[in-house]
Amino acid sequence: MFIRIFLPRMLTALGVIFGVVCMVFLLLHLVPGDPVEVMLGESAQPADREALRQALGLHQPVHIQLLAYIKGLAHFDLGTSLYSGRPISELMLERLPATIELGLVSLLIALMVAIPLGILAAVKKGTAWDFGAMGFALFGVSIPNFWMGPMLILVGALWLGWFPVSGREGAGSIVLPAITLGTAMAAILSRMIRSTLLEVLTEDFIRTARSKGLTEWVVTFRHGLRNALLPVITLLGLQLGALLSGAVITETVFSWPGIGSLVVESIHRRDYPVVQAAVLLISCSYVMVNLFTDLVYAWVDPRVRLHKP
Repeated sequence: MFIRIFLPRMLTALGVIFGVVCMVFLLLHLVPGDPVEVMLGESAQPADREALRQALGLHQPVHIQLLAYIKGLAHFDLGTSLYSGRPISELMLERLPATIELGLVSLLIALMVAIPLGILAAVKKGTAWDFGAMGFALFGVSIPNFWMGPMLILVGALWLGWFPVSGREGAGSIVLPAITLGTAMAAILSRMIRSTLLEVLTEDFIRTARSKGLTEWVVTFRHGLRNALLPVITLLGLQLGALLSGAVITETVFSWPGIGSLVVESIHRRDYPVVQAAVLLISCSYVMVNLFTDLVYAWVDPRVRLHKP
């Protein structure tokens, strides 16, 4: 049963990752700019530029470079940074813990905000509580990270002086970037929890539970919320992947030393291999999170296991 569910999804995931690798590689080579010129400067001699270009393999046709890159990936070799000359795997391992830390704290904040708000809005439908919760959701969805981040820096760091402006020094430095990422996610999740819980509370088994004399608290949480969370699991998996892509902007705003800021720095330096490796990592994380979400959904809902793909 597990193989029947897992294998088709795994093959699809591998195809998606391969497509991402090829697309990112080709798009990066279409971007104007020469990494050799960035490394040597505009005053370098043409002979020096050509020698470095051949040493890096940039003189070969694009399709030859792509095949060499895919061959390296098959041997788990991400290559070497054109800018620093260090193995890309070392650079990624240095930056990855910061991104994971930011993602987990952002997810925790999102769940702590979204679950109570969604439940409150569903139980108090049509009241001021409902309008207030959904107003917050609309507020969180509408405001982009590149605006929310500077506003939080202005208020929390400059005006109040409670948190550091940027960097990763101490526990307080993660608060503002985590709130920036978690707010948008909380807004989306709270709206989903409200809509699914309202739909579940009109089902026949909920009326049966109420007719048995169960309290509204037990009906809502034990019977309603457990079934309402099934669609939320899928959305949560999608949002976990979105956290990584959203971290590119947030990490840049707060100078957070993670994968996102590494991508931006490498783009400025025309460091193609590092950008490719970072985008590949983000894509693989996105795909694997969604694959894991499918498996969890199949484990939670027996109807998915009975459905033949």
